[in-house]
Amino acid sequence: MTAPVFLAEPGDLDALAAGGTYLLAGAEGRHAGVVQRKTAGERVDVVDGAGTRLVGEVEATGPEGVHLRVREVVVEPVPAPRLVLVQALAKGDRDEMAIEAATEVGADGVVPWQAERSIVVWRGDRAAKSRARWLGTVRTAAKQARRAHVPAVDLAQTSAALVRRAREVVEAGGAVLVLHEEATTPLASATLPAPGTPADVLVVVGPEGGIAERELADLVEAGAQAVLLGPHVLRTSTAGPVALALLAQRLGRWG
Repeated sequence: MTAPVFLAEPGDLDALAAGGTYLLAGAEGRHAGVVQRKTAGERVDVVDGAGTRLVGEVEATGPEGVHLRVREVVVEPVPAPRLVLVQALAKGDRDEMAIEAATEVGADGVVPWQAERSIVVWRGDRAAKSRARWLGTVRTAAKQARRAHVPAVDLAQTSAALVRRAREVVEAGGAVLVLHEEATTPLASATLPAPGTPADVLVVVGPEGGIAERELADLVEAGAQAVLLGPHVLRTSTAGPVALALLAQRLGRWG
């Protein structure tokens, strides 16, 4: 089995090197020492969510946390191009299901989208609480997938803001792919930046009621490509992760 992963804060692992020691403290230390009952000699990985991975070996556990001997510190680069899921807000936690699976698949960022047909609305306190849940979801999913990178979670975007971002991404050499059941271009034929290109690939998924015609037209006018995922109509919680998996394979991430 692969080693379990625990999270540190960005920057906490920067000064470490092989042969040093690290104290995994706080909630993560309690989880490792008390819940998982890690013992001396076991391997434990600690990541900072920004690409740094500490490969450690348990030396001892105590009330203050788990003491690790640092075996290796690895910096994992951000894949290029980046895969970003633009997920429309959806009822019944289907949007959170989507970003959870997308994180496990390898999404590098997620963008909450307040689409025209979204039944769920993020406003005021609800917006802050809902985004906090998304942040928690991607952190947990990244740990489950043993990832060193935790996807960034943007503030909720309106359709107008999304169109502006789509134009910027395309002008910078990236791609914006809008999943749509009436599209004629298969996802496999979409134009993508070459592997290694420092750009974004946005995958846009609409809500349960679909993307409004005006939203689709505005995105296409901004340079987005309307693409067909496959022969079946998938739920909003499923479409994004499936598309990201296919794109990851095409870009050589899963080679």
